[in-house]
Amino acid sequence: MFKTGDYVIYGQNGICQVMDITTMNMDGVPKDRLYYVLRPDGQTEGKIFTPVDNSKLVIRRIMTRDEVQELIRMIPEIEVLDIADDRMREEKYKECLRSCESREMVRVIKTIHKRKKARMEQGKKITATDERYLKQAEDNLHAELGMLLGIPKNEIGAYISRQLSERQTSELG
Repeated sequence: MFKTGDYVIYGQNGICQVMDITTMNMDGVPKDRLYYVLRPDGQTEGKIFTPVDNSKLVIRRIMTRDEVQELIRMIPEIEVLDIADDRMREEKYKECLRSCESREMVRVIKTIHKRKKARMEQGKKITATDERYLKQAEDNLHAELGMLLGIPKNEIGAYISRQLSERQTSELG
C-alpha cells in the first residue's frame, strides 16, 4: 500500500501523487473500502479516486534514480517487438503501454524507431498508428525519467542518447 505523498504511475494517467487514502461517503459504496485520492502530476485541481484494491488498472511506485540508470544501461539489450501483422503489433503496443512498465515502454519506442527507419529507407512515412503509440510511450517514459532526473521531459531523449554514447565510448577505450 502506498502512503500519502508517494508518487506513483497510475495506468494511462502517468505520474500521480497520492494525496489521501480515505473511504467514500456515497450511496452504493461500501463504507469500509479504502480509496487512493490521486492528483495527476502538473495538475492542481484534478483528482482521481481509485480503490486501494483495484485490480483493473496498474498502479506502481515510480522508479528510483538507480533504477532509471539501470534501465538506461539496459536499453541496448531490450529486444524489439518482431510482429509482422499490423493488428497484432498494435495489440502488443497496447499491452505494453497498459503494463505501465518502463522496460515495455522502451520496447515500443525501440520497435517504432526501427520500423520508422526501415520505412524511411523505402521512401515511406511512419504510420499514424506507430506515430500515436510512439508519442504515448515516449510521453509516459520521459515524464517519469524527467521527474526523477530533474531534466525537462523534452530533453530526455537527448540525455539517454548521450548516456548510451558515453557508455559505448568508455567500453571501446
